[in-house]
Amino acid sequence: MKDNEEKTSWHHLLAKLLEELLSPVGISVHPQLPIMTDPPEADILLLRSDSDTWTPEQFSRLPDGIRDSQASHILLEFKYTESVNKAAIRQTLGYDTFYKRVKRLSDKEVQTFLLSAKKPQSQNLAEVGYEKSTKHKGVYHNRENWLLEKIPLISLNELSDETHNAWVKCFASHKKEKEKAFKILGDSGLKLMTLQLKWFLAGLWEYWFSLEENEMSLELTPKQITEMGKMWGDVYLSGLGVEERLAGLPPKEVMSHFKPQDVLPYFKPQLAKLSLDEIEKSLDEIKALEKYLSQLKQKAKR
Repeated sequence: MKDNEEKTSWHHLLAKLLEELLSPVGISVHPQLPIMTDPPEADILLLRSDSDTWTPEQFSRLPDGIRDSQASHILLEFKYTESVNKAAIRQTLGYDTFYKRVKRLSDKEVQTFLLSAKKPQSQNLAEVGYEKSTKHKGVYHNRENWLLEKIPLISLNELSDETHNAWVKCFASHKKEKEKAFKILGDSGLKLMTLQLKWFLAGLWEYWFSLEENEMSLELTPKQITEMGKMWGDVYLSGLGVEERLAGLPPKEVMSHFKPQDVLPYFKPQLAKLSLDEIEKSLDEIKALEKYLSQLKQKAKR
């Protein structure tokens, strides 16, 4: 497992999950981020919202700590195999400082978060002045060092078991917390998932809970994880009946995959005999009638 930890870019895998989750609601995710004028790219993620404040849809997909931020640029430094220590704190502070300087942005416009897959050790937290938040489990704030007071620390293992936290908790280091996160998403997060996101999460599950130790030594990319989930999903679906396959899907999504001429024969015989032009004409007449009735109702109220 050690070789895999050295090869796999965990921040790219987290970026893939967040991209599939957040881009449909207007939050862009940038996994390759230059933070100086001519540097190597940093292993840090940037979240940018298309709106001035979080919309209800965006808010429902962001974890505790991040959802409280009003900054337009959200930087995420993710530590999967490393523990939170002074070196990690200095690195995160450096990213925060240089990004603001190069982009000429204020403290109000940028907020940086340090995400840790492992639970931080109490001694390390005490040395750098981080304390537990009184508002959210798993979120720490620095009250002693003014340089770090706007850089919260988020411990994935300790976040509460809410759907909005479960997405990032899929990367928690404790197996028990991972399992709970996947179960929560399976119970209440399906309606928020694109097909690509479902495949990606299925691939993560397969990787963490199904593969043998020697199979986990391979280098992982977001594409490979997605393909793994797609293959696993195809095998799983092949054993389900039609009702089980379609369970949970809204009718509109199901019907969008069919052409009108494929669907019409299954409706009432008189409808199936009509041409598409005749049906469209009838629909236009119905809409015109509805508009006329609405106008009459408005006049009656006056």
